[in-house]
Amino acid sequence: MGLFDTIKEKLGMGGVSNEAHKPLDPNHTPNQHAPDTVVDSERPTAAHNATTTPPGVAPSPEGVAHSAGSSTSAVDVPAKLDAMAANHPEPLNWRTSIVDLLKLLGLDSSLESRKELATELGCPQDKMGDSAQMNSWLHRTVMHKLAEHGGTVPPELRT
Repeated sequence: MGLFDTIKEKLGMGGVSNEAHKPLDPNHTPNQHAPDTVVDSERPTAAHNATTTPPGVAPSPEGVAHSAGSSTSAVDVPAKLDAMAANHPEPLNWRTSIVDLLKLLGLDSSLESRKELATELGCPQDKMGDSAQMNSWLHRTVMHKLAEHGGTVPPELRT
């Protein structure tokens, strides 16, 4: 498990992201069914028949919002971190400091650990030699990646 996966786990986002690996080709998904195959889990139920959009027709915005809300709820990253910070023995500025963010999550915040995380997330080599630049890049990238993985992160924390 990579350090980013550990960060996600500490925030209750779970799942392994494998950020260090290239994403799979979306056109080549293992165990993909033939286009004309109906899998039991995809069969409509009697209750769903009246509310399901027929194939080939775009769903209404109301249907999309309703179905999105019924799956999994996104983690409000700032709220979660603020709650953790309120119970932490020392004041930490997790909103701007990657060191404080890692400390708040109970993770190793050493330069070596931050370099490992930066490498995992693909930090440009020119920033790796300057810890201040690397730290800024790392904080911004971690927040951005948390948002990409379903966390609710306001834009000001991703820039």
